[in-house]
Amino acid sequence: MDSVVSDAAAYGVSPLVDPDEPMQPWQTDRARAPIATKIVVAGGFGVGKTTLVTAVSEITPLQTEALMTEASEETDDLTATPGKLTTTVAMDFGRITLDDDLVLYLFGTPGQQRFWFMWDDLVRGAIGAVVLADTRRLKDCFPALDYFESCGLPYVVAVNHFDGSELFEAEDVREALTIPAHIPVMIMDARRRISAIETLLSLVGHALDETPE
Repeated sequence: MDSVVSDAAAYGVSPLVDPDEPMQPWQTDRARAPIATKIVVAGGFGVGKTTLVTAVSEITPLQTEALMTEASEETDDLTATPGKLTTTVAMDFGRITLDDDLVLYLFGTPGQQRFWFMWDDLVRGAIGAVVLADTRRLKDCFPALDYFESCGLPYVVAVNHFDGSELFEAEDVREALTIPAHIPVMIMDARRRISAIETLLSLVGHALDETPE
């Protein structure tokens, strides 16, 4: 928990208190110590990381969105997301309480390669990661998959289904990305709170399975 709180504080975030949101049971009862876990949400540019964090966060999420400009035209491909006007340049941060005493702190990574230098700091202390994928550009999630494989952090793959895109089965995506059989792959909608929560629960369960006793 200390690493989660310190990481949030480093970015000027108070992860435990939001005056505009209702208090959680563990915030009002000193006898109840929450189990705090840190989760990273990663993936390619414009795949829905900010959308997922925003959909599930019980506090007003911290976002570091900047307007897209002509300077990024040669590096940011907007073919699949022509309506995208902003991009994350540092991180997204949100919080969700599950089962009263299980608190998840969500850290969304920036997707563009020029911001990858921040990933080492953002994943420090995390129990696992959600790698979002878009079937129209699956290759964009390979850097995140390679990163978490190399550092040994448990992860799940969540295919964010966009309107107008072809819907594939999870096992088809697993085969296309050569994801090992023990890693969960699911189809979800980052805009839907329940769908995003199911993805987070899947990651927590997978991370527990992968953690040595």
